[in-house]
Amino acid sequence: MGAEGEEIAKAIPTADNPKPNRITPSQFLSWKRQKDEEASARKAEAARKRAEDIASGAAQMNGRELFLHEPWVFDNAHY
Repeated sequence: MGAEGEEIAKAIPTADNPKPNRITPSQFLSWKRQKDEEASARKAEAARKRAEDIASGAAQMNGRELFLHEPWVFDNAHY
């Protein structure tokens, strides 16, 4: 029974330890904070790349981006 067998044996609940994989609230909050930071970093990187692609003309703008970057397109004063 190698290391894998020992890990499986530890994961099986016993009478003295019914929930062997319990984590503390502080461990959970630490994990959650790290997960949120990683997600926000990925979103910021995607937004930065999208802005670069729009500036270079490699990606089409949606309506909101067009309104933010070229509001004169939506000006009806000259009709």
